[in-house]
Amino acid sequence: MTRPATHIWRLLKWGRTLAKHGALRGIEVDPNTPTPVRRLVRIARLGTFQPKTPDYATAFRAIGPAAIKLGQSLATRPDIVGEEAANNLLSLQDNLPPVDFAEISASIESSFGQPIDTLFSHIDPVPVGAASIAQVHRAVTTDGKDVAIKVLRPGIREKFERDLQTYHWAAAHLEAMGGEAERLRPRMTIANFERWTNRELDLRREAASASELAETMRAIDGYEIPSIDWDRTNGRVMTVEWVDGVKISKRDELVAAGHDLPELANRLVLAFLTQAISGGFFHADMHQGNLFVRADGTIVAIDFGIMGRINRQARAWLAEILYGLTTGNYKRVAEIHFEAQYVPSYHDVDEFATALRAVGEPMRGKPVSELSVGQMLDGLFAITRDFDMQTQPHLLLLQKTMVMVEGIATQLNPEINMWDTSAPYVRAWIRDELGPEAAIADRIKEDTETLMRLPGLIRRIEDQFPTKGGAPEQAPLPHVPLMWDKPAHKTRKWPGYAVAILAGVAATFGALQVGWIG
Repeated sequence: MTRPATHIWRLLKWGRTLAKHGALRGIEVDPNTPTPVRRLVRIARLGTFQPKTPDYATAFRAIGPAAIKLGQSLATRPDIVGEEAANNLLSLQDNLPPVDFAEISASIESSFGQPIDTLFSHIDPVPVGAASIAQVHRAVTTDGKDVAIKVLRPGIREKFERDLQTYHWAAAHLEAMGGEAERLRPRMTIANFERWTNRELDLRREAASASELAETMRAIDGYEIPSIDWDRTNGRVMTVEWVDGVKISKRDELVAAGHDLPELANRLVLAFLTQAISGGFFHADMHQGNLFVRADGTIVAIDFGIMGRINRQARAWLAEILYGLTTGNYKRVAEIHFEAQYVPSYHDVDEFATALRAVGEPMRGKPVSELSVGQMLDGLFAITRDFDMQTQPHLLLLQKTMVMVEGIATQLNPEINMWDTSAPYVRAWIRDELGPEAAIADRIKEDTETLMRLPGLIRRIEDQFPTKGGAPEQAPLPHVPLMWDKPAHKTRKWPGYAVAILAGVAATFGALQVGWIG
């Protein structure tokens, strides 16, 4: 177990880096920051020369790979870091200098336990991409297929594990301070972040996610997932079909190739809705670098390290919320928030509906280009504070992906109206999945399953309360403390430990939160 002193030392180093880029400044002016933390942050930045405009992205990039991933996840949380920081973190590119090809080649051979030329006839030593967790090389297999090989950076798992321990430690102490920090649940944020990164650090899970998503999207025309080469895939190496196409970010090239950009934008939005609402399993890293357009207009997605799941009940609530916002039925949207227990029951549902109307009405019927996303988010987050809504971790990835999809769709078609594009699909899904016929079918299925479970339930009851006979039941054995167990009353005392905790957390408050800038 990592010692508290080690956590504090790491936090001090990271906090100093953040301070040099002005990334802790917002804590001092935010009214939600505890007074002791604000004072100690001022001490942490003493002697630093800070830029006039905070540069959060550069600060996280300077700290290292785990911080880059953390910064990207915090970019979806303007309720925690503030709008300015969130916008800056959206520019955080996951690009690092590549690892030498000799190390990559050795990693491939060691992971498969065989010479590299038995798997690939050629590998381009110059990577096509080098990110914080892995890098990608183009290659040709021994059976002549063009593929992309994704290889984890050597030692990256160990580095992430070390940093994540400190993130958890710092988040726990931060949340213990109560107030706004407790409501925003930083411990849950870090726990979700750890789950996301653990998926990315096991390339077999990424390959499985790609395969599962391909099955979900098989019936959707114009949207594809590259196939997996399972014979050349393991925990550290993943081999997939090579994708020839134009990056969806290169608008001029798409126009020159004759693609219908508004149609591409609509298809991308509907593909996301199909994944999230119909399948409950969606590609949660749909940024511009992970989407290509083939010559025939097919959108091809890559990089499935980050995936999101939503259970059926949450999908039903989400669909009704989206449809209620598009149609102006704020009362129903408010009722769903209470049914889902997103809003505590001691609040008034009609008051919440009115608050939603204040945010939703200015958006309805306008193209994305005329909307102020910042103002909308400010209004929504003000509602969460006013009505004591806690963070819903299972919706964080969905929120992040919606922001990405909206950005790409707007670039392709500045006049797109996300509400109008989404409404027909959501309406049809609600009719098919939540209508009377669906309700009756669900009830029949549920009751049948209940009846089928009755025999097993009776057998378990009989096992729990057996008839008399057989060996007598034995009395419980007394507890015997083992000599190597540490007595509960003997706890190690750390001189100045409380002061050190406060100093470490406050000085590097932004390593997890960047700073409330509300």
